[in-house]
Amino acid sequence: MQLERKIHCVAVLALTLCSLLAPFKSAHGQNQAVRSPPAIANAVRIEVGEAPAIDANLSDPVWAKAKVLEPMIQTQPDLGAQTTERTDVFILYDENNLYFGIYAYDSEPDLIAVRAMARDGPLGTGDTVRIILDPGMTRRNAYTFQISPSGGRGDALLQNNNTNFAAWDAIWEAQATVVEDGYIVEVAIPFRSLSYAPDATEWGFEFTRQIRHKSETVRWSNYSPTVSFTDVSQAGTLTGISDVNEGSGLDVQLYGVARAKHDWQTPQRTSPSGTLGGNAYYKLTPALTGTLTANPDFSDAPLDIRQVNTTRFSLFTPETRDFFLQDIPVFEFGGQNFVGANNARPFFSRNIGLVNGVPVSILAGGKLSGEYAGFGVGALSVYTNETSTTPNQLLSVARITRRVFSESRFGIVATNGDPTGATENTVLGGDFQYRDSSFLGRYVVQGDAYFEQSFSNSFSDDNSFGLALDFPNEPWGGRAFFKQVGTNFRPALGFANRRGIRQYYVEAETRRRSRDRFYRNLAFVTTSNVITELDGHLETRENSVAVEMETQRVDRFSIKVTNFYESVPLTFLLPDSVPVFPGNYTWTNIGGQIQTSNVRVLQLTVEGACCSFYDGDGIETSAELAFRPNQYFEMSAGYEGTFIKLPTGAVDIHLLTLDSIINFTPDMQVAMQAQYDNISRNIGFLARYRWEFRPGSELFVALGQSAVVPNSRIKLQTTQFSVRIGHTIRL
Repeated sequence: MQLERKIHCVAVLALTLCSLLAPFKSAHGQNQAVRSPPAIANAVRIEVGEAPAIDANLSDPVWAKAKVLEPMIQTQPDLGAQTTERTDVFILYDENNLYFGIYAYDSEPDLIAVRAMARDGPLGTGDTVRIILDPGMTRRNAYTFQISPSGGRGDALLQNNNTNFAAWDAIWEAQATVVEDGYIVEVAIPFRSLSYAPDATEWGFEFTRQIRHKSETVRWSNYSPTVSFTDVSQAGTLTGISDVNEGSGLDVQLYGVARAKHDWQTPQRTSPSGTLGGNAYYKLTPALTGTLTANPDFSDAPLDIRQVNTTRFSLFTPETRDFFLQDIPVFEFGGQNFVGANNARPFFSRNIGLVNGVPVSILAGGKLSGEYAGFGVGALSVYTNETSTTPNQLLSVARITRRVFSESRFGIVATNGDPTGATENTVLGGDFQYRDSSFLGRYVVQGDAYFEQSFSNSFSDDNSFGLALDFPNEPWGGRAFFKQVGTNFRPALGFANRRGIRQYYVEAETRRRSRDRFYRNLAFVTTSNVITELDGHLETRENSVAVEMETQRVDRFSIKVTNFYESVPLTFLLPDSVPVFPGNYTWTNIGGQIQTSNVRVLQLTVEGACCSFYDGDGIETSAELAFRPNQYFEMSAGYEGTFIKLPTGAVDIHLLTLDSIINFTPDMQVAMQAQYDNISRNIGFLARYRWEFRPGSELFVALGQSAVVPNSRIKLQTTQFSVRIGHTIRL
């Protein structure tokens, strides 16, 4: 009876949505909204003595030498129309820097959303402008620089036309200020902060602007809403740059760290320590950088995302350490079209510096990243300290790619070493990532294929391989993939939490965009995820149908029905030791999400799914409330609750998080995090103060506290404090 009621609800929902779709006004030609030929801009050369002051004031006479970049076209909400607000962009350069002057006019300046001010903060919660540069004209990889009216800055690497790596940080300057008819931005990007061939006089280039109180997106070149800002395959061209000063190519980053740790369970147990460390970056060629590191410091890493496992497989914990995140794009393998792609990763940087969850210091290391003779190159080798159970370890990974067919690439990867020292382990692999952004003249088609083999002296050699096809277009789109992971596939420097399986995934979507005052787009999505053992025995099946809607104010609503099947071969334990016995289980759940726009002062996200789990009852809920009144303060509080009741027992899981940021200036912030879950009964707190007192120079202070709550009383565990000061010398 319960299942019949669910089916009835879905039928009523479908009929209601069909009635809504009847008068729905679609935006046609969505895949054709790109200039032909692509737009071209020219950077005007000036003398070093003429360089404008970066003070968010375009009164410097030199700006008159540059022409206004035009025209600007809407991507949202009125596809292909002229922007409702004028945006003047000027581009200059001298031998040292590339300069951008931006006057973002607004007829309602009081409504400009002035939000995040922190470096690499959530700038998308307010108005922003974004500059995208592809110096090598790869049409695949690029740099992005984002600035908010508060002066907040964000920079990132765009990789493979679909991934944004925000951990990358460059030395550059930007200032912004709100004026009576909009806001002004000035930017200076040193050529030394970029890697590219010196004879490249044409760069890939794109400019975008977000006008949040109108939910309007503006682009200069490619204005198709189906093309993400991470996709530079159809960007415009920036010309005129030549004869610039890249310096000697050597940057030396030095820092000193003082630490103290107090164990509250051992009276008078305070352990002070200190260290000196640094990184040396040298451009072996203008596009290839070598790095040497000694005693890297991870005190600036945020708390890990807290998770409580209700599955029979280990969970994936994302990397949070900037030292590794800075170079992670060059090691991306296999393509991005594999759902659950974390399983069978040949390289996972979190395995370096951690042994069975215990931190291990890195004594020294070397890196190589960039391009050479048409090849993409990435290599990393580190030497870790010994522990009470493991000797010193030398751990290495190498990745080489070659672009083919304009937008596609071949690649190989190799890893060697085991952080635990328990085995001798090597992984070798190859992949092909195909992309055609003009299939049949206007569609994007992507395909991925990979093969990797692990070699171990403790396990039999085994492999993993996969094929994927993606059609990310509108109004119809979809993707499918197949992946196999061998029973003995063991990437000691990678991640594999489910072996001996074949996975089949299919997804289809239809999306309609509207110029209606309320609707922006409406999508119907159906997916099927099937996992079998290597002999074909069905282990997991998840079939779902979903409806997603986005309003013109960028509020989002969705509802989803999922049917699950699990064949459990061995007993596994849920939290609080609630067992799930071997057997075949089938159940169906209904879930939904409401997410208000992040431009609102109060943003609410609520999710839920019910009401079954294996052979019992299960409810999953989560809620997050974010408060962003201005550019100086933001806070979010989150709760996740999972309530499981099986014939073998019951468990309630509660997870609480609290995050806040206080911005004093765009270059000075205090960030605080607090977490608690009732399974580990552990409380974690971290406060971090950061001040970039000049470009490339930084003061960082961190205070961490851990505690447990065994019997409704807080029991302090450890307190950690660190101070780091660093400076980059650029030669």
